Amino acid sequence: MAAYEARMAEASATMKAQGVDHMVFGDLFLEDVRAYREAQLARAGMTGLFPLWGRETLALAESMIAAGLVACIACLDPKQLDRRFAGRRFDRSFLADLPTTLDPCGERGEFHTAVTAGPMFHAPIEVAVGEVVERGGFVFADITLA
Repeated sequence: MAAYEARMAEASATMKAQGVDHMVFGDLFLEDVRAYREAQLARAGMTGLFPLWGRETLALAESMIAAGLVACIACLDPKQLDRRFAGRRFDRSFLADLPTTLDPCGERGEFHTAVTAGPMFHAPIEVAVGEVVERGGFVFADITLA
C-alpha cells in the first residue's frame, strides 16, 4: 500500500503541475473507498469526481451492456465467486448466473473486468481468453490480443 500511495502522490503532483485539478473515479457506493480517494487527492490539491456515485448497480450493469459495452471477467475473488466465472463475458447471461448476494458491478471486489469494446472505443479490441490460473488468493483469466 505504501508503494501505491507513493506512486499515486507522484502522479497526482505531476498532473497538478500540468493544470489538472480533478480526477474522475467510477466508484459506486463504498464510502470508505471514496473518503480514502478524496483524502489522497486533497493532499495534492485536487478534487475527486464520482459521476456514477449512488447509481443502482444492476440497472447500471444492464445499461452498460445495452449500450454495447463488451467485457470479460479478468480476475475474481474465489471466496466470493466460483472460478468457473473467470474469462466469461460480462453480459446478461453472466448477470443472470451471478449469485444475488454479489454486486452486479463487482463493487466489493468480487470480480474485475477487461473492457474490449463499447461506445467509448473507436474500434473493438479483439482478444482471446486463455488459461485460468489461481495466484495470490485470486483467480485470473489470461486475456491476450487475438
